[in-house]
Amino acid sequence: MWDGKKSVAQKIFYSALKLIEEKNKEAKGIEVFNEAIENVKPLLEVKSRRVGGATYQVPVEVRPVRQQSLAIRWIVDAARNRNERTMAERLANELLDAANKRGAAYKKKEDTYKMAEANKAFAHYRW
Repeated sequence: MWDGKKSVAQKIFYSALKLIEEKNKEAKGIEVFNEAIENVKPLLEVKSRRVGGATYQVPVEVRPVRQQSLAIRWIVDAARNRNERTMAERLANELLDAANKRGAAYKKKEDTYKMAEANKAFAHYRW
């Protein structure tokens, strides 16, 4: 939603769900949406922690509320960067990709995991 335009955001979302149902006959739109959110939710992320003079990227677990908000934010950002004609088409295709474990939002989750895995040695700086 941009500039408080809730009704526009709702129209885009429901149009995207209809497009998903047209493309994917056997699955409901809301089921695809829930699957996409579950696939994109991150369990770990890295946070900067300053110790002495150095800044370390410390892997931390993500709270459930933040998991959901990050997943939605990543899906919407990825949809905005797609090349389809309307935002409803972009969102529908990004949700389908996320539900099938591909697409930019899912890649963002994988990149976050790789960062956390690479910085696992600094986990003892967790607070």
